[in-house]
Amino acid sequence: MNNFTKKLFILTEQNETYQKLVESYDLPNLAITQEPREAHIVLAAPPLLAPQLNQFENLQWVQSTYAGIDTLIKDSLRQDYLLTNVKGIFGQQIAEYVLGLSIEHFRHFGLYRQQQRKQQWLPHPYQTLNSKTMVIAGTGEIGSYLAKMAKVFGIVTIGVNTRGIPKADSSFDYIYHIDELASAISKADIVVSTLPETVSTQGIFNQMALSQANSILFFNVGRGSSVEQTALIEALDRGNIAHAFLDVFPQEPLPSEHPYWSHPNITITPHIAAVSFPEQVVKIFADHYIEWEQGYSLRGCIDFSKGY
Repeated sequence: MNNFTKKLFILTEQNETYQKLVESYDLPNLAITQEPREAHIVLAAPPLLAPQLNQFENLQWVQSTYAGIDTLIKDSLRQDYLLTNVKGIFGQQIAEYVLGLSIEHFRHFGLYRQQQRKQQWLPHPYQTLNSKTMVIAGTGEIGSYLAKMAKVFGIVTIGVNTRGIPKADSSFDYIYHIDELASAISKADIVVSTLPETVSTQGIFNQMALSQANSILFFNVGRGSSVEQTALIEALDRGNIAHAFLDVFPQEPLPSEHPYWSHPNITITPHIAAVSFPEQVVKIFADHYIEWEQGYSLRGCIDFSKGY
């Protein structure tokens, strides 16, 4: 790539922090601009960028600060630029979220906190994670990392993806095609969705799929659109799902009148299962930039037609 100065525009919830971190790398031929029309590169949170996208007249590349880029891949928005997201930094956080809450459930730690307030000394039989079966919908970096950590606890792991075949270095014991989701769920003790938002994943956890569950723990740390909300509540009420841990929703914040809030077997968290730490995001951006500035192709670009 020519050695002209590339202009970077930062559009995040923590602009000052991101700017200081970018400046600390002293990246060659890069200058930060406050003028959208000057920018060749944008480092941005997708929900903030989407309504302003057309202001960037010279845009060549967007580095998302999120893993999820669904707000940028709508057909109504321009797609004449390269788009990369952040990968490889969320697996640890997602694994802690899923495994931590699973342990809390099976070991009754929440119940013991309630009993402590009543000064009740009442032990309860508990289960360990050993020999449980976890179905993970989505076998990308997050799903694969979760599977690897789950196996440390002796959990049998089943991955569900659009290919129905494992990768060479797969951490999954079994792989099912996404068309076999209901069959996979029928074998599960724990089901985790790490799915991105695509046309094929919308409403995939529907009545047919969830009716095959047998008192499972259900986690959604992917996208809220993958779950049919009425079907989820019905599955909870029937006992197909023992408890649902939901971190993502079609509308965020979750509206105050939503039935999820008052359901006794739903735990709501405000999209915090895995967050983007600026230090990690800027390291990814800097690595990408150095290759791009030297004329190499950007690795891991989003395919707008697929949504990931």
